[in-house]
Amino acid sequence: MSMGAYDEEEHERRERMTSQVEPGTDDDRNTYRGTVEYDSGDSTEALLEQFKQMKGD
Repeated sequence: MSMGAYDEEEHERRERMTSQVEPGTDDDRNTYRGTVEYDSGDSTEALLEQFKQMKGD
């Protein structure tokens, strides 16, 4: 068997395998309900001042 024939047969075999895959139950999307909170922290000016102090030390 030549290498070209192997490549074509392998491609066809893989194509058959992937066409037979059925979605499982773990493919379902979850619905989340609730809220998300985050603290944005200091202002930009305060963060820049802190950076300048750290850089100067």
